[in-house]
Amino acid sequence: MALVMFDFESDYLNQNEQVTIILPDKPREVPAAEFYTGQKKYKVLWLLHGTYGDSTDWLRRTRIELYASEKDMIVVMPAAMNSDYVNWPSFGMGYNFYDFFFKELMPLVQGWFPASAKPEDNFIAGLSMGGEGAAALGLTHPELFAAIGCFSFPLINYHTHPEGDYVEGQAMSERFVNELKNVGGMEAFLKSPYNTWDIYFNEKDKSKFPPLYFYIGTDDFLWKAYAEFKAEVEKQQLSGITFQEYEGYHHEWRVWDMAVQDFLEHCDPGHTGAGNRY
Repeated sequence: MALVMFDFESDYLNQNEQVTIILPDKPREVPAAEFYTGQKKYKVLWLLHGTYGDSTDWLRRTRIELYASEKDMIVVMPAAMNSDYVNWPSFGMGYNFYDFFFKELMPLVQGWFPASAKPEDNFIAGLSMGGEGAAALGLTHPELFAAIGCFSFPLINYHTHPEGDYVEGQAMSERFVNELKNVGGMEAFLKSPYNTWDIYFNEKDKSKFPPLYFYIGTDDFLWKAYAEFKAEVEKQQLSGITFQEYEGYHHEWRVWDMAVQDFLEHCDPGHTGAGNRY
């Protein structure tokens, strides 16, 4: 695989941004000039990190490069600090990741790299905070993606947990307090892209959404919220959602490595890749 560490000044983040991009292999039997001037457009996985992470997390802690090579796909891994992948206009000069993703990052990747812009070729996933971000980005722009993967983060019912206390015994966290301040209070929060529960369950025509895939360890601290979400899906007898549970695993990279490998199978089932073998 080819690996690009791409740094540039962002209009929407008001700072330098780093994106790590995995590009497909050039098969050894294909001449360089022919490969690099070709017109092929590749499928893309937009892969988001979790809290405390950056654009290199997936590369350093999983075998994502191998999995992407096997699927002959591009993987785009942006850095998002602890932004929850939403707009934070009050941070610094403004750190508006939600706008950045759609108005800057996607056009950049699809314009400068051999990345397909077709919805059926684009997939979004992430772990923990990144799973929440994948849901927020994917459910508010379902026309752009073929599937959404949420690893160790379900859709949260903020009506039954109005203080974000979905972890047993947890009072309102400082993080959730900041999130409410950022959007202008609870009422505004419930109308924001962050409230994915309402975005999904309040939509009568759920066929507008791409398939959703949820992965979690049974000992994850978010299991209670996950179980509530799964129960609601089963109660309403909804289709288009797949659940994968890993017995005895926590909120950990072993889960996320297995999850991203499985999710890629749904992105391109049966594809064995066109890259080099060692």
